This record gives sequence, structure tokens and C-alpha cells, in this order.
Amino acid sequence: MKINGNAVRPGMVIEHQGRLWRAVKIQHTQPGKGGAYLQVELRGVRDGTKLNERFRSSETVERARLDQKDYQYLFADGDMYTFMDNETYEQITLSGELIGEEQIPFLQESMIVTVESHEDDPIGVQLPDHVTLEVTEADAVVKGQTASSSYKPAVLENGVKTLVPPHIGTGTRIVVNTADASYVERAKD
Repeated sequence: MKINGNAVRPGMVIEHQGRLWRAVKIQHTQPGKGGAYLQVELRGVRDGTKLNERFRSSETVERARLDQKDYQYLFADGDMYTFMDNETYEQITLSGELIGEEQIPFLQESMIVTVESHEDDPIGVQLPDHVTLEVTEADAVVKGQTASSSYKPAVLENGVKTLVPPHIGTGTRIVVNTADASYVERAKD
């Protein structure tokens, strides 16, 4: 599917120079002279190589057609992660490199994830937007900091460090954004 060069968004997979690339960062630039363009940082889907590319609105880019299917996460064996199709009970095993180092800590047993594949070849995993985790370490609140909206460092049960509001203590379950490990809210369970 062809799209305008300025319609590329982060997370989108495109076909460029005969390969599949995932847009990581985008920056819209409008120089004083000449037309505006989109500066896009691309990461190779298969090998992880990086490429910086400029796309003008007059250019067209081929957006890759991806098949998305829900799978249930079962277990990890070293750097290999096993998922099961809930309809056919077929299992697939993906490498940690394919899933992404920043997403692996958020995988939880029985979690439903979306596996993206291109021509029946898995190329990535999308986690749910939010997960609920327990805070295992949190700094003590310093009096007098309640006037401003200050956050304190905390460590979650999966080892990820994040910033939480002062009222969150050790043992509290919180909802965390899987994209950037940021605090969303206190868990309602």
C-alpha cells in the first residue's frame, strides 16, 4: 500500500530499498529554503541495522502489509520465547532479538500479545499498552515535596526502574505503560 512520505509514523513498517524497516523516530523539519520533509530513523526488521532517511510529501513510500494474530505467551527458554495460538494451539518460538530487549521484561505468563508477520514470517511482537506490576523498592518520601508534582524512583518486580508519585510505596501494585515504562495509575485490584 503506497502512502505519502510525510505519513510515516513511529512503529510503522515500510518497504524501502528492497528491505523491511520499522520507523523508530520521526521529526518533521521545515527549512527556511526548500520544501518540508520528514527525517525518519529506520531500524531493519531482520537485522536491526539503522538508517536515517528523508521523505518529502511528494514522495511515496510502500507500507508493508502485515498479518496480525493474537498469541498467548507461555514460557522462556534462555533467549527463546514460546507463544501459543489460542485457536489452533500451534506453538511458535521467537528470539529475544525479534521481540525487543525493551519489551522482554514486561512479558508475563499467559499474557495475550499480537505477533506481526510478513509473508508468514514473524517480524515483531506488540505487547498490551499497559501491564500491572508490583513495586519492590521505592525511596522514602521527603517532607516538603508535596507542593510540587515530584516523582521518586522505584524498582518494579521485573527489575525495570521507573518514576512514581510520592504516595506509592513498596508492595503497591501499579499500572505501567509498556512503551516507555512510565507510571500510569495505581492498580485497581
